[in-house]
Amino acid sequence: MYLLENPVLQRELLVNLRMSRSFLLLLAYQAALGAVVYFAWPQDSRLDLTQSPTAAKNLIDLFFLGQYILTALMAPSFAAGSITGEKERKTYEMMLASPLRPTAIVLGKLLASLTHLGILVFASLPVVMLCLPLGGVSFYEVLAAYLGLILSVMTFGMISVACSSFFYRTSAALVVSYLLILPLAIAGAVVWRSLADYGEIRLFLVLTLLPAGAIATTLILFFLTSVRLLHPPDVGSMGADVVDLEEEAKQAVGLVIEPNKFPDRLFAPGKRTDLLDDNANPIYDKEIRSEIFSQGTLMLRLVIQISMLLAFPLVAICLYIFPSLAGWYVAYLVLFNMLVGPVYSSGAVCSERERQTMDLLLVTLLSPWQILWGKLLAGLRVSTVLTLFLLWPVLLAAVLVDDYWGNWAKVLAYVSIIPLTCLTTAMVALFCSVIFQKTSTSMIAAYFAVAAMFCLPPAAAYFSRTFFPGTPAADFVETAGSLSPFSAIFSLPLDVRADPTQEPPIGRPWVYYGYVGWTLLSNLALFGLMLWFFKARWRVSTA
Repeated sequence: MYLLENPVLQRELLVNLRMSRSFLLLLAYQAALGAVVYFAWPQDSRLDLTQSPTAAKNLIDLFFLGQYILTALMAPSFAAGSITGEKERKTYEMMLASPLRPTAIVLGKLLASLTHLGILVFASLPVVMLCLPLGGVSFYEVLAAYLGLILSVMTFGMISVACSSFFYRTSAALVVSYLLILPLAIAGAVVWRSLADYGEIRLFLVLTLLPAGAIATTLILFFLTSVRLLHPPDVGSMGADVVDLEEEAKQAVGLVIEPNKFPDRLFAPGKRTDLLDDNANPIYDKEIRSEIFSQGTLMLRLVIQISMLLAFPLVAICLYIFPSLAGWYVAYLVLFNMLVGPVYSSGAVCSERERQTMDLLLVTLLSPWQILWGKLLAGLRVSTVLTLFLLWPVLLAAVLVDDYWGNWAKVLAYVSIIPLTCLTTAMVALFCSVIFQKTSTSMIAAYFAVAAMFCLPPAAAYFSRTFFPGTPAADFVETAGSLSPFSAIFSLPLDVRADPTQEPPIGRPWVYYGYVGWTLLSNLALFGLMLWFFKARWRVSTA
């Protein structure tokens, strides 16, 4: 009943692996890996295999690091909706009422959600075998790298399934999964990269510490999730879709959201007790006061607590101990907004379709402009306030630390990047919500679109600098890197020299200006395109 005769596993496998997007994803994944190997292949006419070829070693390291980051990004998209999908389809109680044991259900969901991801990982084996004759990496290191990938996929998938059991919506499970997984993925990538010259230590870690930690984490989360399925809250209550915020606050452990007090009312205002003003936007008021938090504040509380916990060591190291690393803390804020921004906007229009209220919305006296900016501003307000909670340490450090006083222009540039990032993530998510039919699809598309916009330009610039230094192609890719906020941040290094006779760090302010201009133009174009789409559907619906 656990493997061969598990109906949950069989049903999920048939549904997932027969979909056309599974084959398209496999094709895109293999094409991307093949393109990386093709363009990074050593251009030397003759390789000295008696030594360790640096280019070949960098190629294989980049290959595995790319796969590792991709699996960390894709694992939640496959597994975070495994249990919340049952709740959204109103089949959760039927699944629990079946004769299947909770452990069999959890195991079936976990294996089914990770099977396709495992296929993607193993499908890259032929590409790796082409790189082995180049030297630089032993066969045992390759096996260790694949073992680490499989263990990481298993752990990331189990974290996502566990998050899926705590929430009613896939969107909430997805963002909490990313908040938990990405720090682990980044730490693993840093450790793997720092031990590039120590193959034996890599083998030791992958064969000892990594399996122990991954298996222990997976087993603990597996049994906790099974116990939660055995004693589920509110089983059989069809009214459990809407949560009473006051009752939830009374039962909450740890951080409590109080809508009537500052600063909680900035991002979670309480229910309206008076009449709406004549010139107010009812869409914005409905979204910010009722719609966004209709499922409760558990996700919001977890997001705040996890982000603050991760920010404490970064504030101490990057802002006070080593002020020259302030850009890394700002990059953390950008990454945080990448995770939080799409959550509150990707379901703005999709939720109207899912509740079958889209036609009612279109026949109101509200114009498409009012509908769109009301939904945009509601999601943008929440994500911006949450991000600004983490920005105030930068302003405080700029006042307390002398090293920042001579870099006030760059500090202001750092601060300006954050609201531009918030606007971009909310705008892209709302655009995906206009295009797609389901909230889960819209959110995953928004995440991948934002990740491509923010991460691909600096990754391509790093790739070109490593394998094509000094070529026109590298210069072109370097110029295109100005489209990313990460490139804009690191193009403005702070001048914190202890010795005035030293050369100041070389900055590239044109990258920052290019990012600001591109962001404003792209967001304006997206909003105009959404308005055009909405007006077209408006005319069709009211004809």
